[in-house]
Amino acid sequence: MRTASTRPVVSKGDRWALMALMIAGLALAVGSVIAAVVRIVEVLSGRAIEVFAEFAGTPALAPIGVDGADVPVGLDTAVLTVDNLPAASVGAIVIQQVLMVLTVVTVVVCLLLLARGVLRERVFSRVNTRLVTVAGITALLGAAVYPFFGNMAANGAFAALSERTFDNVLMTVDLSTLLMLAFVAGLASTVFAVGDRLQRETEGLV
Repeated sequence: MRTASTRPVVSKGDRWALMALMIAGLALAVGSVIAAVVRIVEVLSGRAIEVFAEFAGTPALAPIGVDGADVPVGLDTAVLTVDNLPAASVGAIVIQQVLMVLTVVTVVVCLLLLARGVLRERVFSRVNTRLVTVAGITALLGAAVYPFFGNMAANGAFAALSERTFDNVLMTVDLSTLLMLAFVAGLASTVFAVGDRLQRETEGLV
């Protein structure tokens, strides 16, 4: 005997929480676009450019001793101010900002559509599974590619400041972050795929 199935009801509190998250997502997307535009304008203005750089344990002096005396330290990161950044590095920064915006906007749009589906009390579906998968893959690729172009810009800054006499070429990627993103994306996609399959099987009994 077939029995009628009921869709899960989204409570009023859940609806308010989802709408608050949707507003926060929109604010995040708009903020990322504004920040990227400001950074690109700054880079293309022709003025001195600040570039974040990572060092390979480079020795430096810091005024942290007695009465501000210099003490040797190992320099890991710093912000370099460069007057004449190479065109390739300028291009790398622009591409980096564009990729950042594309990543954030794509992830936010996917999650907004997912939240809309949940508000309509359709949690598990093929569409939602695709949205979760696209959001996860996009976030993973963005996290991998973003620092690559940042490293290109930093290496150009090193070359400009030292006239290519300082060798500090680094291509660093935070593997722990990438692995965590890959795990979360894979887990979320699997959960939605299984949930979608179970829901379709349940609805088939109606």
